[in-house]
Amino acid sequence: MKTPEAGSSTGDDAWFYLLAALCGIGTGWADVAIDDLLFTALLVLAACMLLGLLRPRWPWRWVVVVGMFIPLTELAAYVIQTVKPTRAQVYGSFLAFLPGIAGAYGGSLMRGVIDNLRQGK
Repeated sequence: MKTPEAGSSTGDDAWFYLLAALCGIGTGWADVAIDDLLFTALLVLAACMLLGLLRPRWPWRWVVVVGMFIPLTELAAYVIQTVKPTRAQVYGSFLAFLPGIAGAYGGSLMRGVIDNLRQGK
């Protein structure tokens, strides 16, 4: 019986990329609706930490995938909705990458610690 290794980059990672995209879209929608940069940063931190914990290999990819959907969601809100994000809100959406870095690498580190504790190292 083959067990998937932690952070394998096989086809089953597609579900995690989909989860990352949904987290990014949801965070972008919350940023447009609530207009609170700290809440947006918290959502990005939590999403990237979860994804870094689930797939610890190459944690930067979760920052990129989650982070790129926030400005894209704000662009879609600007084009589609009557609620228009402010210029500061659009620029602030690019700052969401910073807590994402801390979350993804923190989740990856946490996964390494948990794996070491399970092995008794």
